[in-house]
Amino acid sequence: MNNLLFFNIPNQYLIINKINYNLDYITMDLMNVVKKEFASERQLADFSSGDTITVKYRITEGAKERIQSYRGVVIQRKGIGNTVTFTVRKTTGGIGIERIFPISSPFIDSILVNKRGKVRRARIYYFRNLTGKKAKIKERRFKAVSK
Repeated sequence: MNNLLFFNIPNQYLIINKINYNLDYITMDLMNVVKKEFASERQLADFSSGDTITVKYRITEGAKERIQSYRGVVIQRKGIGNTVTFTVRKTTGGIGIERIFPISSPFIDSILVNKRGKVRRARIYYFRNLTGKKAKIKERRFKAVSK
């Protein structure tokens, strides 16, 4: 009953702080429940920026449905959990085209990693300004494991 004294100003602030803390805890708990509910069960390829990937994307045109391949270099990966998006850049006819894909999209059929790129940054925006041989990304080499 000491916590319910409203005449004493410090105790009143204490009660309000406890209520706010409990509401924050309940809100965060609800957010975690919603994130778990909407989490996708699919396992897609593990990739990072600088990798060349092919995204098989499902497109519906009227009553027909087809799968389109989009191959390019990953410029960035952004977000956490279920909200992760990644940007893929490809060059067609000398014109750079970028597309942002949400990783939890039901329209993504599969992701294939064609090459692992060796870059030093997580977001390679400088890649947009490069042309010709400078626009090539070195391939990451893996050492063979000997038995």
